[in-house]
Amino acid sequence: MINNEDFAKRLQKVIEFYGESAASFAEKIGVQRSSISHILSGRNKPSLDFILKILSSFPEVELYWLLNGKGTFPSEVNSKTDTVLSDDKISDSLVKKTVEEEATNRSIERIIIFYTDGSFKNYQN
Repeated sequence: MINNEDFAKRLQKVIEFYGESAASFAEKIGVQRSSISHILSGRNKPSLDFILKILSSFPEVELYWLLNGKGTFPSEVNSKTDTVLSDDKISDSLVKKTVEEEATNRSIERIIIFYTDGSFKNYQN
């Protein structure tokens, strides 16, 4: 069960970390400003949809940290991945370096990256 008061404190920490106001944060995750206000005041509990919107919009936020305070914020793993994948661009040299590091006795034939818009990028060795 989520403790509303603790969740509100963690949500406030996320908002402050990104330098957002409650209104701009609500806009970025696609909810009404009143939703943020009601959760921060403890009036309402966050819905699953609300939590998923936060995780989708801010990959540095870890689910377990947001829900129950366990884990870290910002997430080191997610923030590094987000930096590499920001703007959905991966250079051929990065892919080749990854292929060289991962290949031991086997070789990688190809890597395909699928994007949320349905497009993809195919890298062949």
